[in-house]
Amino acid sequence: MERRNFLRVAVVGTAAAAFGGASWAEAFAAGAQPGPSPYGPPQAVDASGLMIPAGFTSRVVARSGQKVASTSYTWHPAPDGGACFADGGGWIYVSNSEVSSTGGVGAIRFSSTGDITGAYRTLSGTNVNCAGGATPWGTWLSCEEVDRGRVFETDPWGVTAAVARPAMGRFKHEACAADADHGYVYLTEDVTDGCFYRFKPTTWGDLSTGTLEVMVGATSQTSGPVTWKVVPDPDGSPTATRSQVSGAKRFNGGEGCYYAGGTCWFTTKGDNRVWAYDAGASTISLTYDDSLVTSGTAPLTGVDNITRSTSGDLFVAEDGGNMEICLITPNGVVAPFLRVPNQTSSEITGPAFSPAGDRLYFSSQRGTSGSSSGGITYEVTGPFRR
Repeated sequence: MERRNFLRVAVVGTAAAAFGGASWAEAFAAGAQPGPSPYGPPQAVDASGLMIPAGFTSRVVARSGQKVASTSYTWHPAPDGGACFADGGGWIYVSNSEVSSTGGVGAIRFSSTGDITGAYRTLSGTNVNCAGGATPWGTWLSCEEVDRGRVFETDPWGVTAAVARPAMGRFKHEACAADADHGYVYLTEDVTDGCFYRFKPTTWGDLSTGTLEVMVGATSQTSGPVTWKVVPDPDGSPTATRSQVSGAKRFNGGEGCYYAGGTCWFTTKGDNRVWAYDAGASTISLTYDDSLVTSGTAPLTGVDNITRSTSGDLFVAEDGGNMEICLITPNGVVAPFLRVPNQTSSEITGPAFSPAGDRLYFSSQRGTSGSSSGGITYEVTGPFRR
């Protein structure tokens, strides 16, 4: 059967309600295709070095190796996955550091008006902290992207010491997403024959114990029902977690992961796909595949971190490509939202919205220098759809 015939997004019920009645299943029946952005095209390069739509503004909030404004904290190298947490009337943006041995997590605190009021470390001395995910109980899960890497649960306020969560599996972690509706945390694995996992805590809100499972299905399968099997040894030694379960479905380079409204979206960089897992029906489908674009050039390549706006638009960052953050709307349009020009040796990381949904944070991991010491973290403010 042609791959195009598999292109569906099975998101119904609670998801439709979450998107104001728009059904992703109907919108993507023909596949996410290029079209005009609801925000218009990116404009000429602004003072921050970004190309953003008309009506939006931007600023640089941090640079690797330099003190964050009005603080004593030196922003970490290679900023990667990130998330925002409400902090009274303000918020906190946390960011991983994807470097060996001295990785970890840093945080920037903002007032209700967006002024920077603090910056600090919440995790130190870990290894290649790539992406992760926020929990409903207000912690940040920071994932190590190394063989037998760990997940660390960290406190965005920097008060409680970070704790390793080995029950969530030791493998080459990328990202994770908490599903409070069904009581799971989903996890991606960044290898060419990686798997998609879910962790069921013994007690929701406590990640110290639980059951790790892996998705089971044909590797060629792009839609339809899937099942899950328990990973016998989450420690991953001597046998890697992805090699312990017969029939585990393979994904080509798992990257970003985000849960909302009954669906977990995740990306795979090896084939430039955005997937959707319907948690209620236990089915998978494709939201986007660059090889299935039917007209013009695929706008989204090098898929990586993913997040979602309050309106239901997905925002997908590029690792390479032409250094864009592209959006995928609930009506099946994929289009560039912004571009980071003149930084071809970098990648875009850590997209996350402020709690109010009017500010988008992200980083260029290696900036203009092409080195982990040249990271730049940005804020874009404007009339995001609600």
